[in-house]
Amino acid sequence: MAGPLGRITRHTQNLLEVARYGGLRTGELPSEFEIADRGVHHRLRRYVTDLPADAPAIVLVPPLMVSSEVFDVSPQASAVRTLAAGGVQPWVVDFGSPEHEPGGLDRTIEDHVLAVDQAVDFVRKETGRPVHLAGYSQGGMFCYQVAAYRRSKDIASITVYGSPVDMHGSTPFKVPAPVAQTGARLLSGTANRYSLPGWMTRTGFRALDPIGAVTGQISFLWALHDREALLPREGQRQFLMRDGWVAFPGPSLAYVLEQFVLHNRMLSGGFSVAGRAVSLADIDVPVLTIVGEVDEIAPAATVRAIRQAAPRAEVYELSMRAGHFGLVVGSAAIARTWPATAAWVKWREGQGELPEEAVAVPETEASPAPRERLEHNLELAGSIAELTARRIAEEAAHPVRRIQRLFTPAAQIPRVARAVGLRGSTHESLATVFDRRAAHASETVGFLFEGLVYDYGVINDRVDRIVRGLIIDGVEPGDRVGVLMATRPTALALIVALNRIGAVAVLLRPDGDSAREAALGEVSRVYTDPAHEALRPAGIPGKAFILRGGAESADGVNDLEVKEQDAPPLPKWYRRNPGRADDLAFVFFTGHRARTRMVRVTNGRWALTAYGTASSAQLSDRDTLFSVSPLHHPAGLLTAIGGAIVGGSRIAMLSDLEPETFWAEARRYGVTAVSYTWTQLNALVEAAPNPAERDHTIRLFFGSGLPRGLWRRVTERFAPAGVLEMWGSSEIGAIMGNVSGTKIGAVGRPLPGSAKIRLARFDLETGEIARDASGFAIPAAAGELGLLMASDKATVRDLDAQTDVFAPGDSWHATASLFRRDADGDYWLEGVVEEIIQTVAGPVLPAPVGAVFEELPNVTSAVAYPLTDASGTDVVVVALSARKDVGAAALTAAAWRLPAQTRPAIVHLVDEMPLSSAGRPAGTVIRSAGVTGPAWRYDPKRDEYRPMTKAALAKLAATPPA
Repeated sequence: MAGPLGRITRHTQNLLEVARYGGLRTGELPSEFEIADRGVHHRLRRYVTDLPADAPAIVLVPPLMVSSEVFDVSPQASAVRTLAAGGVQPWVVDFGSPEHEPGGLDRTIEDHVLAVDQAVDFVRKETGRPVHLAGYSQGGMFCYQVAAYRRSKDIASITVYGSPVDMHGSTPFKVPAPVAQTGARLLSGTANRYSLPGWMTRTGFRALDPIGAVTGQISFLWALHDREALLPREGQRQFLMRDGWVAFPGPSLAYVLEQFVLHNRMLSGGFSVAGRAVSLADIDVPVLTIVGEVDEIAPAATVRAIRQAAPRAEVYELSMRAGHFGLVVGSAAIARTWPATAAWVKWREGQGELPEEAVAVPETEASPAPRERLEHNLELAGSIAELTARRIAEEAAHPVRRIQRLFTPAAQIPRVARAVGLRGSTHESLATVFDRRAAHASETVGFLFEGLVYDYGVINDRVDRIVRGLIIDGVEPGDRVGVLMATRPTALALIVALNRIGAVAVLLRPDGDSAREAALGEVSRVYTDPAHEALRPAGIPGKAFILRGGAESADGVNDLEVKEQDAPPLPKWYRRNPGRADDLAFVFFTGHRARTRMVRVTNGRWALTAYGTASSAQLSDRDTLFSVSPLHHPAGLLTAIGGAIVGGSRIAMLSDLEPETFWAEARRYGVTAVSYTWTQLNALVEAAPNPAERDHTIRLFFGSGLPRGLWRRVTERFAPAGVLEMWGSSEIGAIMGNVSGTKIGAVGRPLPGSAKIRLARFDLETGEIARDASGFAIPAAAGELGLLMASDKATVRDLDAQTDVFAPGDSWHATASLFRRDADGDYWLEGVVEEIIQTVAGPVLPAPVGAVFEELPNVTSAVAYPLTDASGTDVVVVALSARKDVGAAALTAAAWRLPAQTRPAIVHLVDEMPLSSAGRPAGTVIRSAGVTGPAWRYDPKRDEYRPMTKAALAKLAATPPA
């Protein structure tokens, strides 16, 4: 009986000890350390070792809900002791227990990232060398974020243990991604008010494996008689069961849910730290990922996504059969994880070999599209039915109800309803929508510019300060005020402020004749930024203006921002956002020199385009738009900015499209959609491959004027991103979109809310609409050229309408645009009336001619224009920019696709295609420069192009252009 009695006695004694102290007293002491540095939210531990001062060092970062003792659970399971034994000096960032720290439960993710950033600075100064960072779970995410925030400065390498990057591709515990995202959306708004206490995080972790937790406790209790067998693992057990868990601050939890779970910005980029936009694509130091093959919290796919998120980094992987906790604590971790980490650090320091188990992860030439991009594209394709339905507003008694019955995604119904329901008296304007957006999400990042982030609320407050400044400066409702600025937040804030007052923003072009445009626009004053102050027309008052602070700060030029306490009371006439849909809001300009003309846009026209863009492009708060189009072009303010604000998307503003920096900024901002006008994307397509281009997050390019050849090159190079080509009449509320993107070159069909449109057959010979015997316009049949006629919805009030056009009593506005409509109902833009070239062979529309040559393999851009030859008659000339010489045979083959009478008389190369500020090839500039060669002349007898001699070119140059 001595054996069983002794066993019972020992069991009872140990059980009483567990009941009294929470576990067996092991007598073990933690590894010795000193507090080397302190911050507001952390303490930096330097562990005491016998290592020399020049030993390589590593900074270990714990996750939020687990205490820093995870790296020193017990002498038998101590990361810091194993690292020291391997010749690496350990440092540990200790965030403490938030519930016991002053303000700890109010900590944000940014607070933790900046704490690690401070630790890096300290260790770098102490050791005199770049720092090796290592983090467990969310601690590894902190390491990534710090390295990205610092642009890898003073970082030698990064090691992570079960740290997820792609929160959508493979969610924990195989929870469906839509379910996880829906939960994140529901919780993110309230999570910042509630912190998770330590007991809850502990219980949650144990609940992930309830059977294992129960069986583990039963096994422990059953073995209580054998103290010696239990003691080596008792520290680990107590850590998991009691000591290792701390509270998760509410604001940090809300940020994780919104930015990483919902918007997946660890993968796509675009989260912010200390007011700066951050992307993991800025990491260019080696990364070692320790992957758990049976890790349910951070599945292997979520960890391996660092390859896509950081395309410039060398990525290595060590895979082991372990769960999430077993990666850093336990026998497998002591045997493999920490020795491999020590070896990795020493290898990077040139003191050893790469660990045998660490395998380099190859770069991905082309990887599958992220799931969210695929979902977006499928959703976009599924929306064709309702977005391209013809004449919904006129053919249904209840258009919104009809759209709901069709295939409209639920998120688009309110937008379509607003577009369809616009009336002249509707209070809808840029300022109104901006106000609504700021009220709904004042603390949400709305704008990104030059690496900095701006919340909607901050920008809206600045708009109000600019309003006060404008009123003090004498601006009143109805005044026409010139804006001559680059595309930047300052310009947008000023435009919104003018719209908020009820004034008209006259958008002067930096490359236009500002004096002529100011006269046409009847402006009373002109506001500029410092770069364009010299272009302000003489004799017109104005100021140079830029937003205070941030990337746009400048001394002495911020005199329009007036704080409320510094301003006199607002005048009695002031009403916030008074604009109605039929009020004139903006004036744009088109043409050059004597052909410069105004394009007037009402609030309703702006709203129609904004809602149409947001609906057809499926823009949402998941998107970040790269606004490449300039604000002085309708596509910039109406399509890009308007669509993004209505859609709730973030706007990354770009002053100039520079291929050298485009991809770095796109990854930094997490760009998913890019606006364009004309050939702006050409520079991007022709640029050398960029590492950040791989696995990009862009799902859609949208805009207007994209040439067919460039369209193909964009979709081929940047697949799976699609193209949404749109078209809108300048002053009439007609808007079309090629929602499916399948017909390259087509502008698609009218969007919901668009004015009713119809094509009147057009005679190029006479330059007039073809009419029947009764004098009514003949509708253009499928395939026939027609002048686009539109109803008067969202149209400038004083724009003259034509009556009795197709039938007695009807009323239509004539545009200047010529289209063909195919048998499917899709529209194809052929040109505008004023561009028709009258040649000896007959009238020619230049746009289709240039399009044929632009599609040649080596041609990057083409433009057709008229040139008066020595006989005094106009001929068609095509200018090409090309990667290399284009042969006569290729030109002849292209010309054969055109009717004989439209083939250009001369084709010539230019060194660089001159472009307008909106990216449109400038035929007038080329015409003024003359044909210098290489050039080819069309020989109608041989039906081929032949090179022009120097003498022929000289003779041509002697004829001044008309």
